[in-house]
Amino acid sequence: MDLNAMSSAELKQLQTDLANAIEARQKEDLREARLAAEKAVGQFGFSLEDVFPSAVKRLKGKAVPKYRNPMNPDQTWTGRGRKPKWINEVLQGGADLTDLEIN
Repeated sequence: MDLNAMSSAELKQLQTDLANAIEARQKEDLREARLAAEKAVGQFGFSLEDVFPSAVKRLKGKAVPKYRNPMNPDQTWTGRGRKPKWINEVLQGGADLTDLEIN
């Protein structure tokens, strides 16, 4: 393949095709590696979850709300992620975030 003879559009398409092929190959390699690991630990009578419990149990539970809107007690926020609009409005009104904490 002569890259110098290809147009920029052809090179960009080749780049896209290559990125897709790499991604597909990595997914397949990961699947095969997992199957090989399961087979290897299975020979000793274990599962992957037995050997690597933290890798399997990464999912976090639902977060408990830490802040409540004093004007509408149904509105709460866990403190994770983007601040809700009502938090920003209350803070702009001069309140402190500690004033909104749920005790």
